[in-house]
Amino acid sequence: METFLLIATVYLMTMVIAVPLSARLGLGSVLGYLVSGIVIGPVLGIAGSAGEMADLQHFAEFGVVMMLFLIGLELEPQALWQMRKRLLGLASMQILGTVALLALAAMALNQDWHIAVTLGMILSLSSTAIVLQTLSEKALMQTPGGRSAFAVLLTQDIAVIPMLALMPLLATRAPIADAEEHIGEAFMHGLPGWAAALVTLGAVAAVVLIGQYLIRPLFRWVYAARLNELDTAVALLIVVGIASLMEFVGLSPALGTFLAGVMLAGSEFRHELEGQIAPFKGLLLGLFFITVGAGMDFQLFLERPVTVLGVTVVIIAIKALVLHLIARLTGLRGRDRTLFTLSLAQAGEFGFVLISYAVSLAILPRALAQGFLLVIALSMLATPLLFILSDFISRRIAEERASDIADEIEEQQPIIIAGVGRFGQVLNRLVTMSGFKTTVLDHDLEVIQLMRRFGFKGYFGDPTRPEILTAAGLDKARVLVAALDDPEANLRLIRYAKEKRPDIVVIARARDRVNVFQLYAARADHIVRETFDSSLRAGRYVLENLGLSPYEASELERIFYRMDRAHLRQLAEVWKPGVPMEENRDYMTLTRDLNRQLENVLMERFAHGPSAAPIAAEQDEVPEHGLAARPGRPGGR
Repeated sequence: METFLLIATVYLMTMVIAVPLSARLGLGSVLGYLVSGIVIGPVLGIAGSAGEMADLQHFAEFGVVMMLFLIGLELEPQALWQMRKRLLGLASMQILGTVALLALAAMALNQDWHIAVTLGMILSLSSTAIVLQTLSEKALMQTPGGRSAFAVLLTQDIAVIPMLALMPLLATRAPIADAEEHIGEAFMHGLPGWAAALVTLGAVAAVVLIGQYLIRPLFRWVYAARLNELDTAVALLIVVGIASLMEFVGLSPALGTFLAGVMLAGSEFRHELEGQIAPFKGLLLGLFFITVGAGMDFQLFLERPVTVLGVTVVIIAIKALVLHLIARLTGLRGRDRTLFTLSLAQAGEFGFVLISYAVSLAILPRALAQGFLLVIALSMLATPLLFILSDFISRRIAEERASDIADEIEEQQPIIIAGVGRFGQVLNRLVTMSGFKTTVLDHDLEVIQLMRRFGFKGYFGDPTRPEILTAAGLDKARVLVAALDDPEANLRLIRYAKEKRPDIVVIARARDRVNVFQLYAARADHIVRETFDSSLRAGRYVLENLGLSPYEASELERIFYRMDRAHLRQLAEVWKPGVPMEENRDYMTLTRDLNRQLENVLMERFAHGPSAAPIAAEQDEVPEHGLAARPGRPGGR
């Protein structure tokens, strides 16, 4: 027990230090977990004994199991049917093409065709856990490249079922006896290949039936007890029970829970199940990545570094080649093609499961299996670096594309609107329909083309490039609207514009308070928080539905609006770049004081009835052209 607590303390401490550091460096949490495992395993050798590591790995694999269950809950069978073309076309091409090329490469290295095909299947799979988590962290899931990657990952997870069914047919020798083999594995190993395949498919069918007809009545019965701990217990029972059933017949527990999740996707208990499982999934998935790093056989790597790295690079290159060809065939372009190609080029966590299964069936020799376990771990470790490479290539492509095919700007107008996304579109419609002319710039060609189809004029080009701004008439323009989606690009644009034209009026879009302060320091004249007005309007509706009259709610909204603007200007004076707001003592003290002032004013506004005169506090606001010594008016809205 003492040893277990010590190991748990070491794992958690390393995780708490390495993961936030990795996230702050922009490398993502997954690389932080993997590095944590490498530090406490191969580097320091404090990960525990081999037996303890094996037990911990089995425990951590439930993170992948729970992740697949949650993915299944998001996918109703109807949604899967709607995705059938992408699943059967895009993803099946990736799997079959990768298996074929990897098998040919293995046979070229004098491997038996049974081993070559098995390795091709194992290495064709990508890391669902790492890729999905990284796509979510980088907000890339809804891009065309992200959606295509998700479709491939989903199909790969489903494809493990036929792979597990086919592997017994590839066995040429009797299965290897294992002293720790449980009853289910012994039963499966005693069956001929065709019978093992039928049992595999039968177990999958059983999970589908359980998810459809048994779990819902069970959850209704337990939910009637109105005890939160029982809801958690039944959620864990579903995951652990189905995982045990699948493991009993020698199948992947993650696949069983994924299928059960799909069957429950349309259930009224779906969100309850998600809420109960998500905390366990996050912690165990992190632990899984740590065990991957801690379990890497660095001794083999040190003995044959060139071979191990060479095989890893070749596998990543072959998978990237197949993915790139598929991306071109399916019409993915630019950054979406790069993201799709590089995000899926690694091997996946199911490779560990399939290699173990192939060894138990005597398809793969143990020495070869150990080498490929290290290769899979190294390719997974390289995934965050592949995402960084994807970002770099995407930026270069965007820059070259912008410079090569940027539109020739035919006329210059007094108003330049840089960025015509969901924010800039409304602004442009208001200004142009009021009779004024604008020059609209955006680096997204599809947005510009869509805008033109609706009858609005715009030009494709990167607004942060000096030559584009000059062509758009920066020297003569009266107003520049900086409405780019990327806050950093917005800042670069404003700094350059103010450097060249200190007199130009800059109206800037701000994402949040920190961005407001940054734009204020960049000398923007008017700063508009993109969700501020809509949030105030929603708040006014809440007040009206709580019993206040429309006049009272509108007055409170107006007071909040004016005072918050004034307070934001005061806060901008004490804000320090690079220092988190919660660590800035002056900022926190002033925030608390201003919040108390605002609360007192709002509470007193109608304390003497709706006819009360406007309160004096509104007189204390900074005038419209206050802060004369400092240009910029933060938080204008």
